[in-house]
Amino acid sequence: MAATFTLSAFGDEIADDLATQLDVLASDGVRHLELRGAWGKNVLDLDREELRRARALLDERGFGVSAIGSPIGKSHLDRPPEFELERLERAAQACDALGTRNIRIFSFYVPAGRADEHREEVLARMGRLAKRAGELGVQLLHENEKEIYGDTGERCRDLLESIGSPALRMAFDPANFVQCGVRPMDDAWPLLAEYVTHVHIKDAVFADGSVRPAGQGDGAVPQLLHELVARGYQGFLTLEPHLQIAGPAGGFSGETGMRGAIGAPRKLLRPLAGKGQ
Repeated sequence: MAATFTLSAFGDEIADDLATQLDVLASDGVRHLELRGAWGKNVLDLDREELRRARALLDERGFGVSAIGSPIGKSHLDRPPEFELERLERAAQACDALGTRNIRIFSFYVPAGRADEHREEVLARMGRLAKRAGELGVQLLHENEKEIYGDTGERCRDLLESIGSPALRMAFDPANFVQCGVRPMDDAWPLLAEYVTHVHIKDAVFADGSVRPAGQGDGAVPQLLHELVARGYQGFLTLEPHLQIAGPAGGFSGETGMRGAIGAPRKLLRPLAGKGQ
């Protein structure tokens, strides 16, 4: 099966205003949004009227939603498990309102150098989230990230394999692996390829962890795209460039930065023309 790539983007890296996000993306031919924030609010804090307003804007401009870019799992283990379970309920409501089944999540902050001590608690909480996601009919996409349990290929695979739920899959982020000292394609991809159903296009350098446009860092993004083509990947490539600001709650690239970020993977895909699109 030939690979099919659909570009999406975290529009809040352009502006807080949702209409502005959509206008900029549409002007560069991107018609999907990974909704993390709108009107200065996190997606999980949007009320029903705001979700209806967002859906109307999306429909008016012919946009789909690739995933809810939730912060679920970016919390410490001293919070009760119910905290993230309640946020999952809100994320599922956002899915219903916006026409997607995908929810990006994380696997909890753990003390530096002590991840293994907290493995059982993390697995228990992630297992409960996956079970509830299955009941709700939504798909959880675990993103590898700094300072959480799932920061390396080994621990991400441990999560996915140990929980063993079809409701939990992998959102592969090469830049985040680089920032953890992990070689994305050499160290992580062989362990995770079978679980990857979503990809974030972001790059970074080992020297200082700073973010770069795709293909200009150490994230081996060209190799990643080649591997996705070889596997007949059918899914989203979501732009999360973080070119001006990169923080734990999100990032910012501005209109100019996002336009450059959109062009980067398209350039990298040209040599693969006819194999993926």
